[in-house]
Amino acid sequence: MSNYNAVLARNTKNAPKGIGPYSQTVAFSHYNNLSAQLPIDPQSGKLVAGGVKEQAEQCFKNIKAVVDSIDHVMSDIVRITVFVKNIKDIDAVDEVYKTFFPCYMPTQTKVAVAALPMDALVQIEALVSHGEGTIPNAPQSGDLIKLTNNTANAPISSLSSQSVAFSHYNNISAQLPIDPKTGRVIAGDVKEQTGQCLKNIMAILESIDVPFDDIVKVNIFLKNLSDVEAVKDVYSTFFPDSAIARAVAYVPALTTVAASALPMDALVQIEAVVSHGDGTPPQVVEDRHGIIIEANNTENAPKSSLYTQSVAFSHYNHISAQLPLDPKTGEKVAGGVKEQAGQCLKNIKAIVESIDHVMDDVVKINIFLKNIEDIDAVDEIYTTFFPGGVPARRTVGVSELLEGALIQIDAVVSNAEGTPPIV
Repeated sequence: MSNYNAVLARNTKNAPKGIGPYSQTVAFSHYNNLSAQLPIDPQSGKLVAGGVKEQAEQCFKNIKAVVDSIDHVMSDIVRITVFVKNIKDIDAVDEVYKTFFPCYMPTQTKVAVAALPMDALVQIEALVSHGEGTIPNAPQSGDLIKLTNNTANAPISSLSSQSVAFSHYNNISAQLPIDPKTGRVIAGDVKEQTGQCLKNIMAILESIDVPFDDIVKVNIFLKNLSDVEAVKDVYSTFFPDSAIARAVAYVPALTTVAASALPMDALVQIEAVVSHGDGTPPQVVEDRHGIIIEANNTENAPKSSLYTQSVAFSHYNHISAQLPLDPKTGEKVAGGVKEQAGQCLKNIKAIVESIDHVMDDVVKINIFLKNIEDIDAVDEIYTTFFPGGVPARRTVGVSELLEGALIQIDAVVSNAEGTPPIV
């Protein structure tokens, strides 16, 4: 790959040093990918004293320190993801959140998980716009506009925007199964709730004139992982959505996560990342129209009819979550968490190599662990794939994983060459 558009990893002493081999922020093209921040005092390296409010405030202070260190401001954040140990703590986190975002509201995802590193009560992650990009002397440097959008046809929140577009991506707030007219979770089981989540996403996309098949990545959070088959039944009625997508059997990249609890006691919550071919002004016309989605699968990694292994758009590749499955047998590999972590990363490497990339092009890694205590064992394997510890990272503990796995990993990969416009 060309070094023209470069992966740029950065760290500051004003935020906590990572508790693993990762960078605080990794910029590529027009986005900064921040590692999830724990409530660690950067001076002591320990969790701050107090309850969830104090911990949430420290998480945001750490994010602000990272953002400040790269000459950005908090209003450059396009997406916030909040992980809590106890779903009842969300209101307390929201009180703190509002003090850091008094006017502009990014898109947001909130979920309770089984465990967090260092036994923290909260962990917060941010995705930040990067107007200057990592292409030297790009004509649009510093001038790109962030576009927010809300529609009455989907649930509205005072704490988040439904959609925030920047450059060639739309970031959609995670959608709960809320009827936008009543503001309440709809009646019914997980199938009805899944349908409502996807209808809400569709309504948001229609309001910004974006087709449903422009979705490149979907994250599904399930209260009961045993509901996954019922969710799949509904999900497959929404994808593929158009005749063109059906002709090539296009489905987005996908990650499914077991949540301990979800806001409003929902059974399911769905988050989407959407391509934005028009871009945001003042990108020049030839850079703004007809950029294509490039979907790819390889025999060297596990396949599924529900997801594409890698979906590239513009300057990013989105990799579906990889379980520790042997692609030849489709079975979970033998051994413990080290062997399983190795297989997940081998699968990611196979996908990355199949699209003519290398592991050094990875900008973000998300790790989901059945036992959060396994992180040190995972890092032993992880460092053999990322010896420089460059990618930004998120690690959460979950109550259960598909196929009875101990670990699941997904990735975001830089795509220096971009995707071409339709000729």
